[in-house]
Amino acid sequence: MSEPPSVILVVDDNEDNRYLLMRRLRRLGYQAVLTAGDGVEALATVSKQPVDLVLLDVLMPGMNGHQVLQQLKACPASREIRVIMISAVDEIESVVRGIELGADDYLLKPFNPVVLGARVGACLEKKRLRDREAYYLEEIQRERSRADELLQAILPPSAVAELMATNEVKPRRMDDVTVLFSDIVGFTQYCDCHPAEQVVTELRTLVDAFEDIVEVHAMEKIKTIGDAFLATAGLLHPVENGVLAAVRCAGAMIETSLKLKPGWALRIGIHTGPVVAGIIGRRQYAFDLWGDTVNTAARITTHAEVGSILMSATAWRRIRHCCTGRSRGLVELKGKGAVELFECHGLQDPASTIR
Repeated sequence: MSEPPSVILVVDDNEDNRYLLMRRLRRLGYQAVLTAGDGVEALATVSKQPVDLVLLDVLMPGMNGHQVLQQLKACPASREIRVIMISAVDEIESVVRGIELGADDYLLKPFNPVVLGARVGACLEKKRLRDREAYYLEEIQRERSRADELLQAILPPSAVAELMATNEVKPRRMDDVTVLFSDIVGFTQYCDCHPAEQVVTELRTLVDAFEDIVEVHAMEKIKTIGDAFLATAGLLHPVENGVLAAVRCAGAMIETSLKLKPGWALRIGIHTGPVVAGIIGRRQYAFDLWGDTVNTAARITTHAEVGSILMSATAWRRIRHCCTGRSRGLVELKGKGAVELFECHGLQDPASTIR
């Protein structure tokens, strides 16, 4: 942290006193010395430029030193300026009054050069320490903000809120969670034929849009896996019909992906059931899901047609009363054997709400 030269303002209605103080201060190594002949001029100077220390005469015509001090301490912009009251020997009571109002120290006329140097140096050191403290506190706050932004990028919002409130995100087993997987068709070939900067930029734009869509539909983004996007409903906060929320979310994702450059084609798989969730990792940690429900949703996705939403029979039963679709018959899923899958075409009434 580099520190600029200290700026000192000498306020005295006596020109000789101002000149004497300015000369002695410069001999002590303080070159940035300003002067003011009265309180009004002093306040105007402080309002125009930063000042570290004010040497303030008590007895001045018009606005006296106490009145100037009160205005300095009442203003947030000048409250931290250090103030040394200047007084004659017979004005000690007035000096005490100034210290009660917030002055840091006092000087008696005639000025002793040694005392002047010691008290000015002490006040400026206090100011430097206070400024350093404020600077470090701001740095700490900036680092906290960066850490919060990083957490928001890594964890779902509800998990971040839990972490902030309890200093941990407890592992959980949920019996009824809807899992949505989306996959970009032909993404590997696209990567091979286009510059890395273009691929990453376009994929980032798509994922950003998906994150907004997921939030709108009361779902939670869990992570991206290459070009795959994993989201859930009912994991971190309750949703009455997670499958219906996922269908709406999937429809918006397919529509949005076609509009964004280069016009990505998606296929989406949905399944519902029990999952285990928690944070893993120490240096590069992540919130993740495990269980058969997750594996099944991922495998269903690989059998979806381009631009379609494919789901398990368990998921279909949750929405068949309000959605149109068709059975794809028995499909061989790795590790599951032949299972019936259903292609969902959308809501019967697009204006309906989750019930």
